[in-house]
Amino acid sequence: MLEFFSNMITGEPELYVITFTLTIIMFVLLFLSFPMVVPLTIAAIIGLIHFSNTNTQVIIQQMVTGISPNALIAVPMFIFAADIMTRGNTATCLLKLIQSFFGHMRGGLPISTCLSCTLFGSVSGSTQATVVSVGQIMRPKLLQAGYKDSFIMALIINASDIAFLIPPSIGMILYGTLANTSVGELFIAGIGPGIILALLFSCYSYMYSLRYADEIVLIEKASWSEKFEAIKDSLLALVLPALIIGGIYSGIVTPTEAASFSVLYAICIECIITRHLNTKDIWDSAIHTGLITAVVFMLVGVGQAFSWYISFEQIPQGLLESLNLEDTSPKFILFIISLSFFVGCMLVDSLVVLLILTPIFVPIIDAANLDPVLVGVVVTLQMAIGSATPPFGCDIFTAIAIFQRPYMEVIKGTLPFITLLFVMSALLIFFPNIALFLRDLAFK
Repeated sequence: MLEFFSNMITGEPELYVITFTLTIIMFVLLFLSFPMVVPLTIAAIIGLIHFSNTNTQVIIQQMVTGISPNALIAVPMFIFAADIMTRGNTATCLLKLIQSFFGHMRGGLPISTCLSCTLFGSVSGSTQATVVSVGQIMRPKLLQAGYKDSFIMALIINASDIAFLIPPSIGMILYGTLANTSVGELFIAGIGPGIILALLFSCYSYMYSLRYADEIVLIEKASWSEKFEAIKDSLLALVLPALIIGGIYSGIVTPTEAASFSVLYAICIECIITRHLNTKDIWDSAIHTGLITAVVFMLVGVGQAFSWYISFEQIPQGLLESLNLEDTSPKFILFIISLSFFVGCMLVDSLVVLLILTPIFVPIIDAANLDPVLVGVVVTLQMAIGSATPPFGCDIFTAIAIFQRPYMEVIKGTLPFITLLFVMSALLIFFPNIALFLRDLAFK
């Protein structure tokens, strides 16, 4: 122990000394309430000065490198499109469509909520936008029908996380950039798990409705004229995910081009065709998108600098050697990856965890001949779980802000949904074709 602290003080570049030092620096700065950009930057700079004696200008170079890949252009585009459609009428149209077909059934309202989150996620690619758009409309209806508020908020939070899996997914874009994996293949591979997860949540909603049948009031069945009206109103919204997936599937457009098209399409729908938004709304949406994109790209740039430094010190290789994963099965490696991302996303923003852990696991993924697309879907699912899992899931705090409810009440009903998310994780590990079947059909 004395030798350990002696090495840390003298700056001897031992693997465990560097790892311990970087970890302590980041935890202390996080405890002092600094934003995550600061701990990552300070840790990399101190590591370069104290252990490597390397010019710190390399930090700036790596930050620029981190935000340079062309695939990242899709991130602000999808954020912009999601913001426009959230401000407009797209979410309402999708909700009316689903509710007209399923709302009158036993468990129809929560099933409609779940399917609406899935559909809106396929349009926006944003979990928080889905929480806001779907939650504000469906929560009052569910409360009026007699559902408990803890169940309603848990359903909205977790069903919104299906947006991580259904394309377009911002998490998949970032993972594809970091792991040098095809974003188009990741998009297609996420469809199967996303649909199965929506079905699992719908089944639980139905069983919940049976258990509390005496307290729940069924809504009136929609007429066929109302159904046709809902279909007509939502056609424009439904065309967008079909065009994105179809365009990528056919090879006509890249994910970046699809993202650019989604912005143009959203503006045409909300400003020209339905006229729910005006020029000022688009300007406000652009400003909001710029602020979110700046935060995301700052994290991406700093994450790249930190990842470069730990790779420079060969910390990932040393940690992986100590885990002795080379002789283990691919399923066990997938389990370790899932567990690492899940624990990380419980405590820190999922984007930060993605930026830190992906470079660590890429070498072992390559050595084990694991399909990087399968790993990407597994990682994205863990990001979804982390976004809805206490203590720091971002969607939990979004729900607190939107619904004006206390923290403990918001997380009270999340356990059954998180259990189902774990079931989905196990299914992906043991039955990888759930994710790879459509990918192989489209690209092989």
